[in-house]
Amino acid sequence: MAQSIKDTNLEYRATVRITFAPLMSLKNDLVLRAARGEKTERTPVWVMRQAGRVLPEYRATRAKAGSFKNLLMNPEAATEVTIQPVDLLGVDAAILFSDILVIPEAMGLPYRMDEGVGPSFEKTITSEKDLANLSNEHIEENLNYVFNAIKSIKQELSDRVPLIGFAGAPWTIFCYMVEGKGSKTFSKSRVMLVQDPKLAHSLLKAITEATIVYLKRQVAEGCDMLQLFDSWAGVLNKETYNTFALPYIKQICESVQSVPVTVFAKGAFFSLEELGQLSCATIGLDWHIDPKTARQTVGNTKTLQGNLDPAVLYGNTEFITAQTHKMLKAFGDTRYIANLGHGVYPDIEASKLKHFIQTIKEYQHSQS
Repeated sequence: MAQSIKDTNLEYRATVRITFAPLMSLKNDLVLRAARGEKTERTPVWVMRQAGRVLPEYRATRAKAGSFKNLLMNPEAATEVTIQPVDLLGVDAAILFSDILVIPEAMGLPYRMDEGVGPSFEKTITSEKDLANLSNEHIEENLNYVFNAIKSIKQELSDRVPLIGFAGAPWTIFCYMVEGKGSKTFSKSRVMLVQDPKLAHSLLKAITEATIVYLKRQVAEGCDMLQLFDSWAGVLNKETYNTFALPYIKQICESVQSVPVTVFAKGAFFSLEELGQLSCATIGLDWHIDPKTARQTVGNTKTLQGNLDPAVLYGNTEFITAQTHKMLKAFGDTRYIANLGHGVYPDIEASKLKHFIQTIKEYQHSQS
């Protein structure tokens, strides 16, 4: 098994220096300034899955498109749903409407997205022969619809708020390409790590290379910030995660330095110290991680993002306010971007989500 990121890069935190491009003339640049470690007038906020089924307007646009994939592959429709949360919820950033699985499809492994079932792949990667059928030669060409959407979104946003681009982290993409669908355990993926680590690393390397091309082009087309989603980090233990996941995230972070990058590794509390050594600007936290523990572990050189339990939004407004204030007090007023600890659940009332956002925007840290 290959050496872990901590074994090979013990002094990483001290040696990496992040240099961002100059801030553009955004009317609201709070999220970017917080990511850069600059002082902000108030805590900025955006929400994972803010462009989604929680909004009736999104559901109407999706119904008109006919399917999820039709929606994300139509730049005009993707623009509409990306901007809806900015107009309707008052968030401080827009996040590109797309899907993490566009990368395997661009590599030659198409997926389906069936209502009520989720993503699935007819073919999966189980051998060197399967891997040889993939190609990174036409990543940009195959994802041109995403880049057209970014250009359209930037034009329609008119510099009101930053646009966040994103991709799935290599381990999470690997899981879908090997498993063929979502899973509670991703046992097929984990079997490959044990029985054929060479093939696993080869596939992870290919995913990483494609992702770097993809994210660099997102930035070139106008994305102001990026986020890596490692949704299935928590199915691995520390040693395995630090061997098969972190080195590839590290490579991506080192390759995209002109804009702030957030790494959100759900369930990877065991590798929080190593995540803090990455050359990213922000560490996203799920709701299982205590803010003060996270700050002590990561240190003061990274911005933290998160991490209210999405289930709190099932409560009444008084409960939401109290829990949100508790979160804000725990994180403090510097190097912090408010968010949920996971994507907002689709059956939560939009008014509750809006209350959460407004509570953050009105909060004064002096009151704590």
